[in-house]
Amino acid sequence: MEKTGSFDLREPKIQKDEILVITDKYFKLQNAAIVTGAASGVGRATAIALAANGLTVVGTDTNENGGRETVEMAKDLGGRVVFIRGDLNKDEDIENLVKKAAHYGTIKFLANIAGIQHIDSIETFPMEKYDLMQRIMLRAPFFLSKLSIPHMKASEDGTGVIGNMSSIHGHIVTQNKPVYNITKFGLRGLTQSIAAEGEGKIRSFSVSTGFVRTPLALNQIPEQARQRGISPEEVVRSVMMGRSQVKEMMTPIEVANLFIIGYSSLGKYLIGGDLLFDGGMAKTY
Repeated sequence: MEKTGSFDLREPKIQKDEILVITDKYFKLQNAAIVTGAASGVGRATAIALAANGLTVVGTDTNENGGRETVEMAKDLGGRVVFIRGDLNKDEDIENLVKKAAHYGTIKFLANIAGIQHIDSIETFPMEKYDLMQRIMLRAPFFLSKLSIPHMKASEDGTGVIGNMSSIHGHIVTQNKPVYNITKFGLRGLTQSIAAEGEGKIRSFSVSTGFVRTPLALNQIPEQARQRGISPEEVVRSVMMGRSQVKEMMTPIEVANLFIIGYSSLGKYLIGGDLLFDGGMAKTY
C-alpha cells in the first residue's frame, strides 16, 4: 500500500518506545502466547508486544512471508516470535498449532485476532463466504480456546488468559457487514462463556475498537473514496470516524497495548469484560 494524495495507506511501523512493557510474573520466556493473524495488523502488533514483554510468542497466519517479517521485527525489538503457518479454516492446522506451541513453552495466553471482511447485504451475501468467516472468526477461536484451556489448567498454578479481538461492530452494527457484525458479537459471547467457566483462574476479555490502521481497514479507503467522490482523508474523517469524537484511526500497537493490559496483573478484575476503546462511537450518541 502507498500514499493516496496526502493520506498514507501504509500500515504504520512499530517503534520500541510505543510498546507498553509491564513487569509481570507470568511474562517470561518459559510461558507461551498463541497469536492468530500474526502476519499483519493487530495480530502482528500483539505478537511483537507480547514478545517485547518477555513471552515466547507462537504466531500463526496463512501469509508465511508476513509471518517471517513479524519474526524479524520482534527480534529487532528484543523479543521472540516463532511462526507456524496455519489455516484457521482447517481443524488439523489448529490442533497442530496448539501442539507445537506447547513444545515452545507453557501455554498461558491466547490471542484470537485473525479476521477477514466481506461487504454485502444479507440478501446477496454468498453463503460460502458466510461459512468461511464463521469458521475463521468464531469457530476457530472457540476451538483454540477448547484446546488451550487444558494446558492452562495443567500449568503450575492453573491459570491462563484468553483475549478476543471484538470490535465496535460487537456493540453496534453497520449496513452490509452482517457476518462481520455477527462474529464480533459472538466473540463477546465466547469471552463471557470462558469467564463463566474459568472460576477466576482462566480469565478472558475482549477488545473492541473502531477503525484501526490495518490492511483490512486501509484497503477499503481508496474504493470508498472513488465511490463517494471524496478524498481519502474525508473517507476516514467523515465515513469511518464520523461517529467517533477522535477523528484519527488507532494504530495496531495502540490496540496491542490493550491486550498487554488485559493479560497482565493489571487485568486481575477483567473477567469476561470488554475493553471498549472506540472514541465514543457506541456510548455517547
